[in-house]
Amino acid sequence: MRRALTVVLLSLLALAAGCGSEDGGEGGGGSSSGGDLGSPRTETSRTETERAGGGCEQVDAPEPKPDGGAQPPKDALDPKATYDVVVATNCGDFTIRLDQQAAPETAASVAALARSGFYDGTIFHRVVSGFVIQGGDPTGTGSGGPGYSTRDKPPADATYTRGVVAMAKTGAEAPGTAGSQFYVVTGEDAGLPPEYAIVGEVREGLETTAAIDALGDPAVGDGPPRQPVVIESAKVVER
Repeated sequence: MRRALTVVLLSLLALAAGCGSEDGGEGGGGSSSGGDLGSPRTETSRTETERAGGGCEQVDAPEPKPDGGAQPPKDALDPKATYDVVVATNCGDFTIRLDQQAAPETAASVAALARSGFYDGTIFHRVVSGFVIQGGDPTGTGSGGPGYSTRDKPPADATYTRGVVAMAKTGAEAPGTAGSQFYVVTGEDAGLPPEYAIVGEVREGLETTAAIDALGDPAVGDGPPRQPVVIESAKVVER
């Protein structure tokens, strides 16, 4: 069986004890490395807090999709264009601004997967409240992927703060390796090492990621949300 794709963090226990953060990967406002991800967002708005208190529609989990089967993109993205991925979930929508400068191969792959409908009908299989929310696995088990990988090694000064979107990998894979699984940092600063390709940043809908984060099960800490969170669609908008 393939090992689950998770964020490997040696200081996880210290983080969990000190800030309630755990494994998986999203953070506070932007990355200081690998391209312009916008200005940091370090405060949770009133709207985010209200939505986190119960703004998710109750839905059934979809049937798992087959593992693999996708083809890597043949063409790079237009470097003069801006690409957003609008992710619609039963907790609301959020928009990822892809960062071609930080991760050109990964950004092209995520855009191609979204355009093909790969992410539609998949779930957020992992929520670590105050740390990260993770999705993008067609099987919903944490072990699936597209059947290929890309690599965009992040710079040594990469940071993973709230709103940063990065790619999950196994501990055995080289830094910057990515398949389809991504995580959004929901804590102030995940404190992760520069191991994970930074594919972009949440530019709209942090209240949605906060609502998903609020579904973490305190009895489990690191595991599935307390109710299904489904990616209904992921659409690419080119500007």
